[in-house]
Amino acid sequence: MRRFILHKILPSALLLGMVFPLLAAAPQEYSDRQLKLIAQMTAQLLSRNHYRQQQLDEKVSSQLFDEYFKMLDPNKIYFTEEDVKTFDPVRNTLGAALLRGDSSFAFRVYELYKTRNNEFKAFAEAQLKKPFDFTKDESFVTDRRDLPRAANREELEKLWYLRLKNDVLAYRLFNRALDDAARKKKKEDKDETAKIAKIWEAKTPEEKVLNRLRDINNDIMQREKVDILGLYLNALAQVYGPHSNYLPPQLEEDQEISMKLSLTGIGATLTSDDGYIKIVAIVPGGPAALDGRLKVEDRIVAVTQENGEVTDVVDMPVSKAVKYIRGPENTKVTLTVLPGEKGRNGVPENITLTRAKVALVDSEAKGEVKEVKRADGKAVRVGVITLPSFYRDYEAEFRGDSKAKKCTDDVARILEDFKKRKVESVVMDLRRNGGGSLPEAISLTGLFIPTGPVVQIRSGDREVHLESDNDPRLAYDGPLVVLTSKLSASASEIFAAAMRDSERAILVGDSRTFGKGTVLNVMQLDRFLKFIGENFEAGSAIYETAMFYRIAGGSVQQLGITPDIQLPSLTEELEIGEMFMDNHLPWDTIKPVEFRKFKPEHIAKVPALAEASEKRIAASQEYQSLIRKIELFRKYKDKKEVSLNEEKRWKEYQDEKQVQEEADRLYRENSGTKEKDEKKQFDPELNEAVNIAADLV
Repeated sequence: MRRFILHKILPSALLLGMVFPLLAAAPQEYSDRQLKLIAQMTAQLLSRNHYRQQQLDEKVSSQLFDEYFKMLDPNKIYFTEEDVKTFDPVRNTLGAALLRGDSSFAFRVYELYKTRNNEFKAFAEAQLKKPFDFTKDESFVTDRRDLPRAANREELEKLWYLRLKNDVLAYRLFNRALDDAARKKKKEDKDETAKIAKIWEAKTPEEKVLNRLRDINNDIMQREKVDILGLYLNALAQVYGPHSNYLPPQLEEDQEISMKLSLTGIGATLTSDDGYIKIVAIVPGGPAALDGRLKVEDRIVAVTQENGEVTDVVDMPVSKAVKYIRGPENTKVTLTVLPGEKGRNGVPENITLTRAKVALVDSEAKGEVKEVKRADGKAVRVGVITLPSFYRDYEAEFRGDSKAKKCTDDVARILEDFKKRKVESVVMDLRRNGGGSLPEAISLTGLFIPTGPVVQIRSGDREVHLESDNDPRLAYDGPLVVLTSKLSASASEIFAAAMRDSERAILVGDSRTFGKGTVLNVMQLDRFLKFIGENFEAGSAIYETAMFYRIAGGSVQQLGITPDIQLPSLTEELEIGEMFMDNHLPWDTIKPVEFRKFKPEHIAKVPALAEASEKRIAASQEYQSLIRKIELFRKYKDKKEVSLNEEKRWKEYQDEKQVQEEADRLYRENSGTKEKDEKKQFDPELNEAVNIAADLV
């Protein structure tokens, strides 16, 4: 029997970011025969069982060739076009080689990678002895992923020079920014800023760059054969799909440690992005969420401990960076971040957080009643349910605990309370819900409909299975608005789609949801070894094994769910979603199933509701201040090239900072609060969703 796993998108993103770095020192030395078996098993498993049903032919071989170079050198800093061409003769034969257990290509490319890293380190050591001229009008492209590689060694060294110059300038500018901030801060904050500045300035910018390069070089040189093979097999898995991974034997322990970051550290989910540690999600109730300054898309560049130890985490593996960010409860950690909303030209800022355990209750469903006065003067009571995930405590259930936590039970209790408080309309807030349990998505849908189909699942053999709610329990049958964003993924999309297709709810939010419409399977390779008389840790493979489809027939995959009414938001501007992932499975459609439409009269009101919403947004000071921030973000987000002239870059920073601070001031004033801990109460999108829900009555 095939085992399906509904994978939350946020942990999936964390895994994707950690695959390269987590190939840490192996706990055992692997023989060539063992490495050959791991390669063969992984190649066969993916080619036979992945949803694509794609054999390891010449096309997949060519994609693997490119993916491996991209994984080793994503920003095209180490390999030239000449380097890549020397391997071209084997481009179309890699799949056949893997099926024989031959992974020699991976090791030959990695040897060249080690050579180029050594050469770059030697180049840097020589170059950084000479001062850079920061008055020249040079520039550096920080994101080179879409640019061609350097044609030859001469072009590569020019690129190395500009990269080093930019790295040194970034540290110089950060020192200036710290000094500037210390002069302007009030006394209680000034001492902390000055303390961090003193620690940070203990080494020169040139020393910091060299230390970082030496650390990176040491990691690259110390990898064992199984680590390199793991990286190559993960490149193969990524060719099949963005959520597919090969997890080497050492990964489970590191994965567990890293996943705990969302519960025992700062309360954030991390991934790797072009050498930076990027924030993917903020965990509700955690230190970062309560503080309010750390945001999705912010990139961490350094971590400072209470004892003053500073660690530069640029180009550091996520698993290693996590160990610096985590720490004992009630201790402080200072994150130096590049704010995502200021683009790649932003100067780093310091955010000091106190580490704490995130109480699980803070990640559970919450209910709140808001009273809204409509334009016609009528006061309406609207209930808001915030659901961070589709959680279900399977472990407690397995133990026979009758009180095992389930999001459906918690939401049912909230709805019962709403009934007692005479709530007339409900908003289900799924904006930060990355998914979770498929059974919970189905049973939660059942709270709002008597019975009926919820989602279709098509497996790799193209057999379609329908999942329905068969529980006649109906917890709430009144007006319903579902609020989504580009961060709403997987199980949230199943629920939102079922609500919309059955015309049970009106959807509002970003132009689409995430678009993760795949089911993942985890298969441990060790289980196959017993059939050939072998016994060793071989790792495991995660791969897409099925796809979700709406009851109306369309896929959830890639395009996500489109709302009835779109609202301006910062998440709308972010390049988040399945469509931005390489090798994602495409959207398609299957035959719809028969289903009942529950509230067609509500759907008929959408044009009038949208018109009223548009007028409110235009007249709302708080929403207009949010739109101002959105406009600023648009201005900065696509900036991929930065000036290497120090005064010009500093002036750009000062100008952008001034405009940003003015936008922040308006944002705070329009929220009616000024303290950073209270900024989280300012939520124009939720307020507008509540207004729409009131109009729906």
